[in-house]
Amino acid sequence: MNLFLVWTALALLAAVSRGQSSPQEGAIRITRSGTAPPRPAPAGHFTGSARVGTPFQASPPGRVSGATVTFEAGARTAWHTHPLGQTLIVTAGAGRVQRWGDPVEEIRQGDVVWIPPGQKHWHGAAPDSPMTHIAIAEQLDGKTVEWVEKVSDAEYAAPVRGRQDRPGAVPQPRPSQAAMGDFAPKLAQITDDVLYGDVWERPQLSRRDRSLATIAALIALNRPEQLRSHFRLARRNGLTVEELVEAITHLAFYAGWPSAVTAIGVAREVFGEKPESVKAAP
Repeated sequence: MNLFLVWTALALLAAVSRGQSSPQEGAIRITRSGTAPPRPAPAGHFTGSARVGTPFQASPPGRVSGATVTFEAGARTAWHTHPLGQTLIVTAGAGRVQRWGDPVEEIRQGDVVWIPPGQKHWHGAAPDSPMTHIAIAEQLDGKTVEWVEKVSDAEYAAPVRGRQDRPGAVPQPRPSQAAMGDFAPKLAQITDDVLYGDVWERPQLSRRDRSLATIAALIALNRPEQLRSHFRLARRNGLTVEELVEAITHLAFYAGWPSAVTAIGVAREVFGEKPESVKAAP
């Protein structure tokens, strides 16, 4: 063994035995990018696919720890609480957060979320978008989180209070008002109030299932103009492009090949897919 290393080790041991600080104690510590790759999130506390990185952990007397969490579309945490609260910094994508008893909130890149101590909540990605956030929390008696039950599919699919519904937000046009309100305001009002405001909000079917039923009906009726907006709505409600293409393929046997081929053309236009990546039914 190198004699210098032996003497250095002996000197450090002597310093520690005398109660002296190590030469490295108190120095700035840098964790280089890539040295702590993220790991799959524990299935017991998450639904869907998520990865967790732990770039920094509390070192006494400090008690602040941080994690970088990347959720694939549809993934989310279980319900949980933090003894001293938590801060989320959304760095990419779009997601959801909800406190127990409150509406589901939309969060997007650049948003900063504060969850007060002891508040039961969950957070995760939107149905049609991945989301990454930095989560910062403090330890109390060595503990930063208390996990509860998982978020059910029905809870996750609950209506979202978007940015336009928040206090101080600039009102946004309602769906049908934007499309035809200037020409047929009464029809737009009825559509928004009855169809989107009542029928689409009924809890007996999720918005995802309502989108699938609507898409199927529009394909069967060969309504390409309405399909455009409902394809976009279906993606926001959690349906994947692959699922929509499969629905079109399935409906070719019930609605006819011409209707299916027309629907594939609309889907390709809306989703911007290359011709070879979105295949029509034979």
